[in-house]
Amino acid sequence: MALSLVPEHVAPLEKAHDRKSFDCGNEELNRYLREQARQDAAKRVAAPFIFTQPDSPAVLGFYTLSSSIIPVAELPPVLMNQLPRYGQLPVTLLGRLAVDRSVSGQGLGEFLLVDALRRSLEAAQQIAAMAVIVEAKDQRAESFYRHFDFRPFQQTPLRLFLPMGQIAKLFA
Repeated sequence: MALSLVPEHVAPLEKAHDRKSFDCGNEELNRYLREQARQDAAKRVAAPFIFTQPDSPAVLGFYTLSSSIIPVAELPPVLMNQLPRYGQLPVTLLGRLAVDRSVSGQGLGEFLLVDALRRSLEAAQQIAAMAVIVEAKDQRAESFYRHFDFRPFQQTPLRLFLPMGQIAKLFA
């Protein structure tokens, strides 16, 4: 299946979207999409966004965004010195990102990441966030995010961040 990667194919998760056939190879992420994502959206705990193709309700990829905070002490010293002396700073959490195996290797993961960064930047213009953070599930996920210039936190190397200023340059 050749994908049509256009922003119009990414939308907030709705009841009509088919989540049952989604399989990214990670049962925890599959279960989240099938059983928890709509509840998180309804409770405003996370905002799930899904990717579908025209005329098909089947979810081929998804990600979640939510507000969060980070302790300033977790940031690298060079960045810490550039920021206000607050104990915690606001960030956007890219909580989950997954692509169905049927479309793996077609650039959908990268496309969804860029869409998530764009939405995060737009939201940060209304509600402050100094970075987007992710919790990489494993070394493969860490490599994916590092390829896009995400940097590790000091105490937790699989927790990565990309400063909002750097994201803004991507869309300038």
